[in-house]
Amino acid sequence: MPLSGEAIRLMNFIDDVAVTLRRIMNTVPTLSAEDRAKVAEHLQQSHPSATDVLNALKTK
Repeated sequence: MPLSGEAIRLMNFIDDVAVTLRRIMNTVPTLSAEDRAKVAEHLQQSHPSATDVLNALKTK
């Protein structure tokens, strides 16, 4: 069965997020320890997280 347009659009969103995460990873080495800690805390507090989305996809 072919994928729905909605599923394809969501997969494109995931690809966009992956590109953003690669950009973040490329910038991490340029950050000071203090900036890394602040960015890490911000990422931990971000909701929904990728794990939240993955769990929703697996359970529904």
